[in-house]
Amino acid sequence: MDRRTFLRTGSGAVATAALGGLAGCAGLLETRSARSPPVLEDRPDAVYFPTHVEGMAMEEMATAGEYAAMAMYSYPHRFWNVNGTTVEKTPIQEGDDAHVMVSVFDPETRRVLPDAGVSIEITSDGDTVSQETIYPMLSQPMGFHYGANFDLGGIDAATLTVNVSVGGLDASGVTTTGAYEGRFDEGATIPVELTYSQAEKENITYEQTPDRAGERAAREPMQSDMPLGVAPAVADLPGRVLGDPESDAARSGDAVFAATVVDADRFDGRYLAVSPRTPYNGYVVPRMGLAATVERDGDVVYDDSLGRTLDPELGYHYGAPVDVQSGDAVTLSVTTPAQVARHEGYETAFLSFDDVELTA
Repeated sequence: MDRRTFLRTGSGAVATAALGGLAGCAGLLETRSARSPPVLEDRPDAVYFPTHVEGMAMEEMATAGEYAAMAMYSYPHRFWNVNGTTVEKTPIQEGDDAHVMVSVFDPETRRVLPDAGVSIEITSDGDTVSQETIYPMLSQPMGFHYGANFDLGGIDAATLTVNVSVGGLDASGVTTTGAYEGRFDEGATIPVELTYSQAEKENITYEQTPDRAGERAAREPMQSDMPLGVAPAVADLPGRVLGDPESDAARSGDAVFAATVVDADRFDGRYLAVSPRTPYNGYVVPRMGLAATVERDGDVVYDDSLGRTLDPELGYHYGAPVDVQSGDAVTLSVTTPAQVARHEGYETAFLSFDDVELTA
C-alpha cells in the first residue's frame, strides 16, 4: 500500500485524491464536509443501508510490542454510543474537524483485537493537539475499530502523530488460548504517523444514497490492506457446529450466532464456543454478555456465562469448557448487548435479543 491512501469504502475501488474530480455526479457525490442527511424515521430494528457513504484517508502500519496499528480519518460524523441498554446519538459538534479511526491488530496473524483497552493522543511536533475519548466501534465498511470525532485546533495541514495506547486483553478480561495464550497481556504505546490536511479531507468522497437508505442490507467491506474484524467462516470453524447458522433459528437481534463444540487439549476437553457475527459482512460482534444453558434428558448440566476469549482458530468468541453431547439442548441468552458504538446502519441492531435454541 502507498503510504498515503484514499479509499472509497464499500465500492471495491482504491484511488488517489483524484476522486475529487467526481464531485457533483447526479448531485449525489460530494467532496465537501456536507451536513449528513436526516436520520431515517422508519429505521428497522436491524442492520440497514445508511443514508450516505464516505471514503477515508489512511496510513501504513506501525508496530510496538506485540501490537500493530493503523490510523485513518474522514469527515466528522454522527455515531451512536451504547451504555448498557441505552443508545445515545453523538452528533457532530462545532469544532469537530475529523473522525479519526484506529485499527489495532496482531501483526503476525493480522487478527483485529476488539477488546484491547485503547486510548489515543494526537500530537504535532511533540505538542498535544487533541486527546478525546475514543470508542470501540462497529462500521459497515470496517467492522470493529476504535474512533471518535476530534477537534484538531483548526490545523490546515500537518504531519500528526497518533499515539495509540493499548492496555492489553488481560486488563479487559479477555482470555487468550492456544498460540495466543499469554500474548497481548502487556500494554504498549504505538506512535502512528498521520498526514492530515483540510484540502485532502475535502477530496475524500461523500455520497448520499437515497435509493438504498433503510434497505435491509449493508455496505460492502472496504478493499484495502487493513485487517478487518471478520469472524471465521462457519465452514472454517473447528469442531462440530451446532444447527444451521444460516437459518432464522440461529439469528437474534439481527446477529448470527455460530456455535461449535471443540474437543481440544488447549481447552482440557470439550469446549462450547459461540461466535456472533453481523449479517451480510460477517464481522465479529464483540463486548457482549452471553450465557448458555445446556439440558440433557430434562436435566440442566450447564447454566452459566460464556467468557470473552481470543483463540487462533475460533477468533474472538464467547466460550467455556462444557461437555456438550449429541442430543443436548443448548440455549444461548444475551445478558448485555454489545457495548460498542455504532456507525449509521448498525445503531438499531444487536440490541434486543430472543434466546437462540440449538440442538447438539
